[in-house]
Amino acid sequence: MVKYLHSMIRVADPDATVAFFKLIGLEEVRRFDNEAGRFTLIFLAAPGQAGLAEVELTYNWPPGDGSSAEEYTGGRNFGHLAYRVENIYETCQRLADAGHIIHRPPRDGHMAFVKSPDGISVELLQEGYLEPAEPWASMANTGSW
Repeated sequence: MVKYLHSMIRVADPDATVAFFKLIGLEEVRRFDNEAGRFTLIFLAAPGQAGLAEVELTYNWPPGDGSSAEEYTGGRNFGHLAYRVENIYETCQRLADAGHIIHRPPRDGHMAFVKSPDGISVELLQEGYLEPAEPWASMANTGSW
C-alpha cells in the first residue's frame, strides 16, 4: 500500500504564494507554525482534495538575529515528494537492499527520507504507528535530504 500525500516547495513570501495558488483554484486546508524550528507549513489543495493530493508550502522564518533570510536557488525551493507507506521499515529495507541510501532513517518509526536516482528527495511516512526499532533507531543521517 502506498498513497501519494504532497509535494513541498520552500517559499520566501507565504502570503504572496498562497494568493498565487488561490488564483489557480487551490485553497488553504491547514497551517502549522513551529516556534522552536522557526518555520511555517501551509497545505493547499484543490476543492475536495484535502488529504489526497496537496502542496506543502514551507516558509523558513528569517534568523532571529536579524541576518538575511535564506534564499533558494538552483532548485532548492523544491523540497520533496511524500508518500504514506504500509510499513516504513520494510520499504526502507527494500530501498537499501537495492543500493539506495536512506538519508534520514526512520528512527522514530514514522518518517524517513531517501533520494531518487536523479537526486529528488522522497519522504516516506508510516501509515499508523510503529514502535522505534533497530537497526533504524540507532542510524545517523547521511548527507542531505
